[in-house]
Amino acid sequence: MADRSPLNLVLAARHPCIRIVTDDENDALAHVMEAAHLAKLTDIKIWTITEGIREAVLENAQGVEKTTDAANALLHIAIGLNSPALVIAMDLSEHLAADPRTLRAWREAVEKLRRLGGVMVMIDCKESALPIVDSVSTRITIPLPTDDEMEDLVKSTVRHAGRQRPVTVEITRGQLTAIIANLRGLTRRQARQIILDVVSDDRRFDASDLAGVLSAKRRMLQMSGLLEYVESPASMDHIGGLGVLKAWLAAREKGFGEKAREFGIDPPRGMLLLGVQGAGKSLCAKAVATAWERPLLRMDPSVLYDRYVGESENRLRNALRQAEAMAPIVLWIDEIEKGFASAASQSTDGGLSQRMFGTLLTWMQEHAAPVFLVATANNIEALPAELLRKGRFDEIFFVDLPSAAARKQIFEIHLKKRKRDPGLFDVPALVQATEGYSGAEIEQGIVSALHTAFNQSADITTERLVESLKGSPPLSVTMAEKIAELREWAEGRCVNAE
Repeated sequence: MADRSPLNLVLAARHPCIRIVTDDENDALAHVMEAAHLAKLTDIKIWTITEGIREAVLENAQGVEKTTDAANALLHIAIGLNSPALVIAMDLSEHLAADPRTLRAWREAVEKLRRLGGVMVMIDCKESALPIVDSVSTRITIPLPTDDEMEDLVKSTVRHAGRQRPVTVEITRGQLTAIIANLRGLTRRQARQIILDVVSDDRRFDASDLAGVLSAKRRMLQMSGLLEYVESPASMDHIGGLGVLKAWLAAREKGFGEKAREFGIDPPRGMLLLGVQGAGKSLCAKAVATAWERPLLRMDPSVLYDRYVGESENRLRNALRQAEAMAPIVLWIDEIEKGFASAASQSTDGGLSQRMFGTLLTWMQEHAAPVFLVATANNIEALPAELLRKGRFDEIFFVDLPSAAARKQIFEIHLKKRKRDPGLFDVPALVQATEGYSGAEIEQGIVSALHTAFNQSADITTERLVESLKGSPPLSVTMAEKIAELREWAEGRCVNAE
């Protein structure tokens, strides 16, 4: 751990109270113990509700009598401590909120530690805390492991597994590097568990485990609910239209390298996609990941909101921190206006939307990791004005309904995808019949025609496709006024992606 890490600095400066919020308390404990050693704090005590206060560095140390009660434990520190010490308190915040006596004892204990040159470190699993606790304590986030730390963790985990039952290791340096890259963004506990899982399967650690690591990581991302791994097309040839957007991406692909920085170019940071529903904004996000050969992670703002005070902001910070640790990636925030709409008006949520929006804007302005943000939106009126000003995004694109040339490509792509030769269809007639249709509506028309033909023991034809498409009016008809307003607003304000 670097000598100038935030935890080391605040311990060395003897901040009287430090607060760490984490799901991985073992990882946090390890960091605190290492930082205490560097800060020359040798008298280390730990408190839990099950054991009370005990010596942290002695195995099987007995807890001090009657200190399983939080208030008694804190009074023991406030009255009985006479020399500098590091006191680690596990899950203390909830006790402070529940009992005024415990809160009073905590304030006296922190003041006693301050006078003695000691420190209290609170390790909590929940974000919420009393305002006085947030005011007095210094908030520290335990960093996710670096590539070097992850490599040490992988090697030590495989060695540990081998001591229990032999493990055959046959892996090249390049393969190990690829596995470490796929573990980025995970905590030490999560990474350790994935390695144990892939090793225990066949008692081998080799190139075949790369797929297992990636699959396990995707499952963990899904379980956390913060970020979702999204598959993107293997080739830009699988994406119809969007010629201007493709050219823009090609021109900025080299903007992330060291040569670009020397030339005076800042790395691309993100783009905002506005447009008609179903016109292909999601496909645009996938196009970025495909063009730049980067993983695509999707963040749904609606899942970040939590009923507990402070938890929503913490979930957003954790999601952004995880995205940075997994960089280089493309981060896709879908329908951003739904997550931060209240920030554009007088909200009724106690200012939560404004705080969440402020957290996002600060990150967009200051993050240094190679995370390219793609935000999509359908309702421009719901977006806060601060998000649209120049400098927030590299570019704002308007994704309109596909042109005739784009519709031709879309038909050819989806017919080939379903093992049909486009040359056997009257594609110009299909293009003419789908004026005003979105790419999604064209695809669903093909799917519907396939179902009808299959039930009739026949194959699809141009006539069947036209019949299927005409049977379902497009969004450009049912929402003509709304689309006209959107196009009018975008004129002169956005770059047309087509």
